[in-house]
Amino acid sequence: MSKRNFHLHDGRKGSAIAVRVTPRASENKISEVMEDGTIKIHLAAPPVDGEANEKLIVFLADVLNIAKSRIEIVAGATGRDKLISVLDMDAETVHKRILGHMD
Repeated sequence: MSKRNFHLHDGRKGSAIAVRVTPRASENKISEVMEDGTIKIHLAAPPVDGEANEKLIVFLADVLNIAKSRIEIVAGATGRDKLISVLDMDAETVHKRILGHMD
């Protein structure tokens, strides 16, 4: 058995948020933050051919005031419940910006 050498390095830094999406809404909006921390988002886009996912990324980029390239759906791309990665922004800042957008 060969001996492996591992090189340790810093990974990308940021935060993750849980999102529940309701497509085909009348407007794009954050409707609530659930007790477990999941963010309920209503999107006007239909869940067809990834359109709702793209609109979700655009919407979150606007809410968080960051580039779309800093947001990635890391789990749940085909379902309503998704895990979103937000690069270069800590969870506290994400939380404050989401709550600020709800007011």
